[in-house]
Amino acid sequence: MAQTILTQLMPKLGLSKKVLLLGSGYVTRPCVQLLSEAGVDMTVACRTLKDAESLAAQFANTRAVSLDASDHKALDEAISKVDLVISLIPYTLHANVCQSAIRNKKNVVTTSYRNPQMMELEAQAKEAGVTILNEIGLDPGIDHLYAVKTIDEVHKQGGQVHSFLSYCGGLPAPEASDNPLGYKFSWSARGVLLALRNDAKFWQDGKMASVPGPELMGSAKPYHIYPGYNFVAYANRDSTPYRETYKIPEAQTVVRGTLRYGGFPEFVRTLVAMGFLSTEPLSVLDPKNDKPPTWADATKAILGSSSNNEDELIQTISGKTKFGDASEKERILAGLRWLGVFSQEVRIEPRGTPLDTLCATLEPKMMYEDGERDFVMLQHRFGITWKDGKQETRTSTLVAYGEPQAPGSTSAMARLVGEPCAIATLMVLKGEIQEKGIIAPLDESLASRIRAQLEPRGIKMVEQTIG
Repeated sequence: MAQTILTQLMPKLGLSKKVLLLGSGYVTRPCVQLLSEAGVDMTVACRTLKDAESLAAQFANTRAVSLDASDHKALDEAISKVDLVISLIPYTLHANVCQSAIRNKKNVVTTSYRNPQMMELEAQAKEAGVTILNEIGLDPGIDHLYAVKTIDEVHKQGGQVHSFLSYCGGLPAPEASDNPLGYKFSWSARGVLLALRNDAKFWQDGKMASVPGPELMGSAKPYHIYPGYNFVAYANRDSTPYRETYKIPEAQTVVRGTLRYGGFPEFVRTLVAMGFLSTEPLSVLDPKNDKPPTWADATKAILGSSSNNEDELIQTISGKTKFGDASEKERILAGLRWLGVFSQEVRIEPRGTPLDTLCATLEPKMMYEDGERDFVMLQHRFGITWKDGKQETRTSTLVAYGEPQAPGSTSAMARLVGEPCAIATLMVLKGEIQEKGIIAPLDESLASRIRAQLEPRGIKMVEQTIG
């Protein structure tokens, strides 16, 4: 078996290569660990020094600094001292990082999507001779690596991809999906809920289709991958550019989306109908109020109900949404009771808006407990038409479970985002990725090189022809 890039580089890099990592979120730990073990001289930078120190203290040749990425002078000074910067901070700050890197002629790696602000820097990046590699985590990242692989193979054999479906889910392992949503937070609860408000666009049977955000959960459908899993799937944001991105202009259907366990969409749809995902401020939810209201009073205000009595609240909810049947209604109402939204005793933690106040309740209730594992499922489904007219369906599937929750454990999501980022960083440092500009692993030439380093580490999508 070919040596991994980690094995190859450990004796070669020593501390001669310096990397600045911006951020300290949960995906950073596997990234820092792999780079530290490869002998890279690491600096972890966060606005809050103690967060950087907590991460850096776990690894050799790793130090912590305080840094505000919106401070251009401080950012320039920090980037000037290293060979490469990894940006794992909010995507809205990536353009600042890239501008500084271009000024200092330093390379950049991120796991985020390229955005318009970054793409405006394409000519400057090429002129400076720097590599700014994006979209190298899980989704985006690993998904690209195996999408372009199969598409390239089919095209080289004279076939066409008439349909492309790609769904990914970061979920609790089935045995840990023990709440009404069948979901737990491994990252920002607010980010998860906001994503449920996004409109979706995709290609369906040759026509551009769209689903408004408020109707997104109603569009979710059962999705079969393996018999042992009860998945539903719904489209995620705008899939329409991927006919061009993946070079499949012939594709009549192109959908990239999200996987959740059955029951999730119906529950979220009810929360949407109730107004609980609204980001509009409500006076009753103002944290400056002398005394926080009970959940029943808050629910009354959010619903616009005439009473805070549970029966009246349920009647108002029933007027705002439709339940599939009596069983579904009882399941969802039981879930709302679990949340506590009918309680005449429990007082809310007011955060100004219904969505943020809901987050304050969900966060402690839906975090991973000790011993629980997370789970990632990613699958591409390719509909292929060959030159002789024969049709075939292929899948590429990744299934991964995280370590049981404990101090120092690594989740599947963190590993599958952090390790591809680290491997790509090592490849840039070694000169194995030399493409310049604002790039992503969307070309088979680049994708194949990255796959060759990930697969020996057990990060791989398994391909199968199913019909």
